Order: sequence, then C-alpha cells, then structure tokens
Amino acid sequence: MKIAGISGSPRKNQNSEKLIEMTLAIAEGRDFETDRIFLSERTIAPCTACDVCKDAKRCAIDDDMTRIYPALEDADAILVASPVYFGCMSAQLKALFDRTRLSRRHGFALSGKIGGAIAVGGSRNGGQEKTVQAIHDWMHIHGMIVVGDNNHFGGIVHAPVESDEIGMQTALDTINKICDVLEMIRR
Repeated sequence: MKIAGISGSPRKNQNSEKLIEMTLAIAEGRDFETDRIFLSERTIAPCTACDVCKDAKRCAIDDDMTRIYPALEDADAILVASPVYFGCMSAQLKALFDRTRLSRRHGFALSGKIGGAIAVGGSRNGGQEKTVQAIHDWMHIHGMIVVGDNNHFGGIVHAPVESDEIGMQTALDTINKICDVLEMIRR
C-alpha cells in the first residue's frame, strides 16, 4: 500500500518538507511504499473555473499538476503538511486542492483514501488547527477517511520543528494512525 506525502510549502528543505520526510520514513519502516510531492519543486497554477474538466478528463492548464493527479490517485493514503500563512494553508497548496476538481468530477478518484494533516506555525497557537481543519475540509469534500493523531486533529507543530518535541509527537502519531488504519484495511 502507498502513502503520498504532500508538502504545501514553497520553501525547499524547510519545516513542511522535513515533516513529510520524517513521517514518511516511519511509514517506510512499517513497509509502506511512499511518494513525495513537494510543492517547492512544482509549479501549479490556480484553478480558473473554466469547466473544461466538467466534460473532459483533463485540465485546461498544462503544468506540473498533470504529474500529481496519478500520484494522488495511486495512493491509498495522503498526508498533507502545510505551513500556516496568515491563518491558513499556503497559496500553493490551495491551488493544488482547487485543481483536484478534476479528480472529484470523474469518479471521485480520491474517495475512500485515508487522509491526515499536519500544520506548522510560527507560534504555538499560530493558526495550525484552522489550517488542519481546512485540509480536512478538502479531504471530506473528496470523500476521504480522515484520521487525526489519536488525541486531537493531527500534527500541530511550532517552527522550527526540530525543537518542538510535543508538536513532533503529534505529527508522528498522525502518520502512525494512517499506517494503523491501512493495516486494518489490508487484513
């Protein structure tokens, strides 16, 4: 079974990417395949609501999203990490989410997948829960099965991630919960 990890940060090698690397390493240690989608390495234009995807199984915008659709659809679970920008997810992640209208319109391709979220803020209460909620909203719209960290909503981390032991534990608990649910399904 495969877990796709999305870092919604436009910044390379920063907190969101570090969290995806750390959490997917745990999944790999539990014998799951993984796929990394780092938005710092991709260019995804915002959706223009042109509705080409309403009738055709394609998006009118030709960018890196064309390589992301198959990665999302092939995954059994999706873990999303985002920095908190002005109280919510990054614009880059929102663009990716909006562009998944195609997946929803053509067979609810993400429905039934396990989903989890991690948010990194500049302070302990920097908007992480609102960001996780927004990510969960996207997952619910697609019919995904949303899990948390066995305690609350998911990974709630304070930057820099390496120095936040409590926050890191919520991120690790989130990936372990995703793995646990996938193992239950595998049985």
